[in-house]
Amino acid sequence: MILTVPFAIILVLLFVVLFIFSRSIDKRIWVSLLISLVLTPIVYFYLLYPLINIFSTYHHEKHFETEVWKEKPAYRYEMANDLEQSDVLIGKTKSEIKDILGKPGWFSWNDAIKANDSNYWNYNLGLKPGAFNTSQECLEITFEGNKAKLLEHYQLEKKDNE
Repeated sequence: MILTVPFAIILVLLFVVLFIFSRSIDKRIWVSLLISLVLTPIVYFYLLYPLINIFSTYHHEKHFETEVWKEKPAYRYEMANDLEQSDVLIGKTKSEIKDILGKPGWFSWNDAIKANDSNYWNYNLGLKPGAFNTSQECLEITFEGNKAKLLEHYQLEKKDNE
């Protein structure tokens, strides 16, 4: 674990709260210090840290790798930002993108032609970890003249029966 400023501040605040709490139990300073020193890492790692991970929306990000994208779809959401920011797909043909990302999950509906349009490819990125996350992350690639023109990251609400 890397010692960062927010981590140090949280530990100091936790120590102070535990010290004040332990002073209400026993007025001796050395006992309160001992209790606080012992309980601070225990309370942090077994209570506070899991709560922070459950309710925070932060997630790890990875560099885009074709093999991981195809073989481990659960990691796609971690690579999506790198894929969008690098513009590695812009200007590529449909066959090149199929080699890089694999077959699309589905084509978007086009009201003009009243059918699914093969110029709008969608890939499922999965769900971001989190306690109350119900949105499925998706990536849509828009083609114009057989070349990728636009990448759009969007969310779909997950339904109960899925």
